[in-house]
Amino acid sequence: MKKTIDGKALVYCEGAFNTPNGKTAHGLVRFTERYEVVGVLDTTYAGQDAGQVLDGKANGIPIFANIEDASKALSKAGNTPRTLVIGLAPDGGRLPSEAKGTIKKALQKGWNVDSGLHDFLTNDPELVKLGQEKGCRIRDVRKTPDRDKLHFFTGDIEKVDCLKLAILGTDSALGKRTTAWIIVHAFRKAGLKAEMIGTGQTAWMQGAKYSMVMDSCINDFVSGEIEHAVVSAYENEDPDVIVIEGQGSLMNPAYPGGFEILAAGRPDFVIMQHAPKRVEYDGFPGYKLHSLKEQINAVEVISGKKVIAITVNHELMESDKEILEACKNITLETKLPAFDVLRFGADQLVSILKEQLK
Repeated sequence: MKKTIDGKALVYCEGAFNTPNGKTAHGLVRFTERYEVVGVLDTTYAGQDAGQVLDGKANGIPIFANIEDASKALSKAGNTPRTLVIGLAPDGGRLPSEAKGTIKKALQKGWNVDSGLHDFLTNDPELVKLGQEKGCRIRDVRKTPDRDKLHFFTGDIEKVDCLKLAILGTDSALGKRTTAWIIVHAFRKAGLKAEMIGTGQTAWMQGAKYSMVMDSCINDFVSGEIEHAVVSAYENEDPDVIVIEGQGSLMNPAYPGGFEILAAGRPDFVIMQHAPKRVEYDGFPGYKLHSLKEQINAVEVISGKKVIAITVNHELMESDKEILEACKNITLETKLPAFDVLRFGADQLVSILKEQLK
């Protein structure tokens, strides 16, 4: 049995799996140390394998139409979940009304419920009462800690004497977190100590030991929380490299992100995630995506640091040949190496990054 922090989990992703609004579920299906994912809920792909749907590689995680079907099948297989995890990541982070019925059913079964949305389940008296009656834990990952538990920027980041990399991107919902994990795992495979700094709820759900949730943190403390996570990882783990997950993009109209990561995380280099086929900002038709060269320039002007490589999101690409051609064209345009680490792995990229180790 897989050793995890919180045991077996069923992931709710109704109507969103294999879409940008299902990216939390996608992360959990691909990798998590917090849970053993035993199933996904989405009627669209019921009866199929989650890994096959998402990446074309079966991983043994079944997709079910509803919680009743899942509970029956998983119980029979000896895989009854301990937790229902909300795997949705919709625009604005709001909980769809229809999800509440499934959450109630999970609590009635005695399962815990974890949610990373902005609609806090612990603010719902009905759900809280039901959870108490059934002895269940309801956990809102995005709920901001009390102010006395938050950290203000101190400058201690200057003590961090290892390679720091930030994975930023040209848009939101682009795969920055997935790329960050792949790079961390590739460094570890190469025999180096690498730590992931999570900056969103999904990274925490995947088991990132050093995390903060940037988009729900009180603004005055965002920089301090990023610094605290990086410094804590450095002091406690003595890593060779720290990889910081990016959020949004510098120029996304709804999810501008990366400024605090550059200012407070103070990376030595930036890796830029980019989807060559995407022409408009995610979820906002008419808002044309700024060019890759413009966004690289913005990062380098703001941070004074170099973008060292481009990682490619292969959405809307149909073949390995097309992906490799896109990487080649990016290199010709930017004079930077480009890799699709999700499709081909990160060994080549890590061999380049290892040259920068302090």
